[in-house]
Amino acid sequence: MNGRPVIGIAAYHEQARWNIWNTDATVIQQSFVRGVTRAGGRAVVLPPDDRDADVLDRLDGLLLPGGADIDPAYYGQARHPATDQPSRDRDAGELLLLRAALERDLPVLGVCRGLQLLVLLYGGTLHQHLPDVLGHSGHLPQEGVLGEHAVEFTAGSRAAAVYGPSARVNSHHHQGVADPGGLQVSGRSHDRLPEAVEDPAKRFVLGVQWHPELSDDEALFAAFVTACRTAPPGPGPAASTPAPARSA
Repeated sequence: MNGRPVIGIAAYHEQARWNIWNTDATVIQQSFVRGVTRAGGRAVVLPPDDRDADVLDRLDGLLLPGGADIDPAYYGQARHPATDQPSRDRDAGELLLLRAALERDLPVLGVCRGLQLLVLLYGGTLHQHLPDVLGHSGHLPQEGVLGEHAVEFTAGSRAAAVYGPSARVNSHHHQGVADPGGLQVSGRSHDRLPEAVEDPAKRFVLGVQWHPELSDDEALFAAFVTACRTAPPGPGPAASTPAPARSA
């Protein structure tokens, strides 16, 4: 590959204010762009778009960031009172991109919500409100306040190759993995909640439940960008592709 690998970062719509503007905008935290750039990649922002996934033909990797809860209709559940109102354009656009990226064996890094999207496409399900299941709110102490806890990683996993046997991570999520579907759980917190999932059959498919962009986690971004530099394998037996998520 010549030049920097081009990595698409899925963005979303928010009301935003800057200079003279107070308007609907396509936004993404600069910390994601900074993480990709520092690791040697070229970040490209992808607004929500569910028409097609052709943009992936021009990308070397896909990063799905955190954000609002996914519509639980995608995993066959009614909405819990604590679950966000669905962002239908974002859900549809990101699931379209993710499914196509997996079919292409494009490297994928999922952060928080991005991990949860991976779980859905691999046939898994989510807990909609962790305090109901775990009996504590340690994974989201307060809206806008990060928690912190240890994660233990499975020996030989991609996550362990980045972090070693364990690491302390930040935490800001009230939902979590109930069933990982076809993904391998490669990291768990002290309460046994899955915190990292991956598909070892793919070039690089890794989801983390914490926010590496907020902790300047150079090791994870470096591993992802390195995978994006690597040419895809030549023709051979087709890699397994996860079943589609339930239609919302």
